[in-house]
Amino acid sequence: MTEISTNQMAFIDGSRLITEACVQAGAQAFVGYPITPANLLYSYANQRYPVMMAAPDEITTLQWMTGYASLGKLPVTATAFPGYALMIESINMAMMMELPMVIILVQRLGPATGTATAGAQGDIAVVHGTVSGGFQLPTFCISNLNDCWELSAKAVETAISLRTPVVLLTSKEMVMTQMSFDMSSLIEIKPKAWKYSDKSNDYKSYDVDESLVPEFLPVSQNQHQVRFTASTHNKAGILQNTSPEALDNSRRLKTKLDLHAQEFLYYEYDQQQEAETIVLSFDITAQAAREAVLRLRNEGTKVSLLVAKTLFPIPERYYDILNGYKKVVIAEENNDGQYRRFLFGNQPHAHIKGVNVMGRMIQPEEIMKEVQHNG
Repeated sequence: MTEISTNQMAFIDGSRLITEACVQAGAQAFVGYPITPANLLYSYANQRYPVMMAAPDEITTLQWMTGYASLGKLPVTATAFPGYALMIESINMAMMMELPMVIILVQRLGPATGTATAGAQGDIAVVHGTVSGGFQLPTFCISNLNDCWELSAKAVETAISLRTPVVLLTSKEMVMTQMSFDMSSLIEIKPKAWKYSDKSNDYKSYDVDESLVPEFLPVSQNQHQVRFTASTHNKAGILQNTSPEALDNSRRLKTKLDLHAQEFLYYEYDQQQEAETIVLSFDITAQAAREAVLRLRNEGTKVSLLVAKTLFPIPERYYDILNGYKKVVIAEENNDGQYRRFLFGNQPHAHIKGVNVMGRMIQPEEIMKEVQHNG
């Protein structure tokens, strides 16, 4: 694949935009095991990344990715729920070691191995609970082709800036459907530089300044000893059990993300004055939500729209917005409203409504009906 040219209309799928954006943002290696519906991301990777490694399975994929990251080379993979499930232990390891990488998760209809050719938004819960102990991974969610470009670059940038694995959530319809797209709308992407330590002595692998992000050195350099440790450890990377320094270092993994939360907060808020109802959606269902809001307004119904693009950790900004409305309608393509439950609990207030389906995409008319329902 050659670099994308602009100033023209193209018939394109999201996989091409995601692939190109990751490479331009500084991703240097793709490691993967083929799985539907992430096939195109695997195929394009072979044409575009500086290094492409075909792993024998998903567990090996993540292990190889940690190796690339320890060399200062940002790795990317793409998978679906069955593959992601096999990756979880190694994703935990990479977070504890603070090794940057991007995991693209293309959702399919569940449960179990699901229906690989039917999209859904059913992986919200597993992504939320990926890391043991109540920690979160920065998780972005693509809602249109522009997001395929911009959020992919932000995922790479966030992984490098904060030294963390990042999940890029998407759907079969977004990455495999050919759509007309104006290439001139793409913004310029610049590669993200790694923050290398310049200390001449006393380097510690997990020592931090006020940013709470450890400075990086690759294992390939010969000036300092570098430890990447997945078990509980102190600032030097030495294994410890429950010493105060080691526990503080583990707590820092969450505090680090909290401190930088505004830097990876992305959402779309289309506010209509005097509206008492707001529709919240994400991923491919955001397309139906945008259409529903447009049609409702044309019919005289006042309604606002919030498209969540940063899903986890859940941004406080979403509550600031949603608390200003008498009715909240959350549309997501899964059985029981997974994101709705993470936002508002298993017994949400009566004014929190859901639009949910399985096995097919949500239609704008279904969202419109719930907005207009008085019950």
